[in-house]
Amino acid sequence: MGEKIVAGGFDLSDRQRYRRKLQQCLAGLGRLLTEKRFDRPRNLMGLEIELNLAGSDGLPRMMNAEVLDRIASRDFQTELGMFNLEVNIAPHRLAGRVLDQLAEELRTGLGYAHRKAAEVDAGIVMIGILPTLDGKDLVSANLSDVDRYVLLNDQIVAARGEDFTLDIEGVEHLSCTSSSIAPEAACTSVQLHLQVTPGRFAQVWNAAQAVAAVQIAVGANSPFLFGKELWRESRPPLFQQATDTRPPELQAQGVRPRTWFGERWVSSAYELFEENLRYFPALLPICDDEEPLRVLDDGGVPRLQELVLHNGTVYRWNRPVYGLADGVPHLRVENRVLPAGPTVTDVVANAAFYYGLVRALAEESRPLWTRMPFETAAANFETACRHGIEADLEWPRPGRGSGLTRVPAVKLVRDELLPLAAAGLDAWNVEPADRDFYLGVIEGRCRRRVNGASWQVDAFHRALDAGLDRQDALAAVTRRYSVLMHSDEPVHTWPAGPGD
Repeated sequence: MGEKIVAGGFDLSDRQRYRRKLQQCLAGLGRLLTEKRFDRPRNLMGLEIELNLAGSDGLPRMMNAEVLDRIASRDFQTELGMFNLEVNIAPHRLAGRVLDQLAEELRTGLGYAHRKAAEVDAGIVMIGILPTLDGKDLVSANLSDVDRYVLLNDQIVAARGEDFTLDIEGVEHLSCTSSSIAPEAACTSVQLHLQVTPGRFAQVWNAAQAVAAVQIAVGANSPFLFGKELWRESRPPLFQQATDTRPPELQAQGVRPRTWFGERWVSSAYELFEENLRYFPALLPICDDEEPLRVLDDGGVPRLQELVLHNGTVYRWNRPVYGLADGVPHLRVENRVLPAGPTVTDVVANAAFYYGLVRALAEESRPLWTRMPFETAAANFETACRHGIEADLEWPRPGRGSGLTRVPAVKLVRDELLPLAAAGLDAWNVEPADRDFYLGVIEGRCRRRVNGASWQVDAFHRALDAGLDRQDALAAVTRRYSVLMHSDEPVHTWPAGPGD
């Protein structure tokens, strides 16, 4: 790639040139779609997990570079904060015993990383937001020493023009400001990738949007930030506010935030890429030497690097992804809804539920998104983030009738969605033993009304009742969580209380 990332600003000519390149990339994508140049589906899925580093005291450790040196594996990379890592699992074909295989690979990789981190009194904690994070931890000095993160911070701060306001009204109220995007680093998530054909992209993306609330309801794991008990899944409001390039006057004018659920169902992947160009100015206007239309005229396949880079700075909860593998283009839906953790078993169960459910819904003759307004899906998402496993959601009435009804998320999942997810996994040819075990984890959470967030909150209040102050209680919860996380027993079976 003929580019260089440097700290500092971009002048108007840089941005105008970049805008032209983005338009060329979008035109190139349109031609690729029209010419049907995309890879045939191979039922490929991928998985990424963002991780936290914490010491034996439960407090964050700002030492990802040192830990990565010890891990010495390309599967592990830096993330935004010095207390973050990311692990990437190679793509797998969705079939057979793939779920058990994923679980074993994750247990092996995370176990090794945890042992290497322990050499410097750190450890791997897989959780949506580390409960012991403090405002002094989330400052620009603790951003990872990577040019791209430094530049991204500089550009978002410049676009914002003033400090970021974090204002989240939950069980308690958090109100503070930040001079950088560092609070974003508190949000650690699981990203689930699914390769799709252009013709099926819209069905899969729409299905993923429709069930995002359900994913959060059963998988919430981020109830604390800066010592405050907020939403059961506090990542979405935190992420939106920590990356918001809009000063208050633009917010009042209805300018869209870069962390975005969306505003409508779609009929093609092209619409989402086009929206990203239309609604969001470039943050990293760095141009590649490639001329995408000329590459296409010569019979080649363009990398569309500017489009890919820009797409990565628009934080949709279900993101369209363009990629190349062995010179062949493909499209993916990247599901970014879920928090990390609590255990490998829980992560794989969440993945099984998602992949099965999306497959089944995408193939329904009367699609869910034709029976549910998009605004309802967005409202459900916020409700699930606020209330987690106790959420009540608006959902189309069962049968051939019309209209919506309000239903507890746990009842919706057990009665309607788990059977669909099982049928979807059957359609992927996943082995019944894997299907039943991992969907059984989701059923167990619903039956006991326990997920990672509810366990953390219960353990925290037990610690307070035992006489600990807030910070000591959060540290005790984090230490106990870490021990139970590495036991790999699913969270709904964990004993109550911090245990120390």
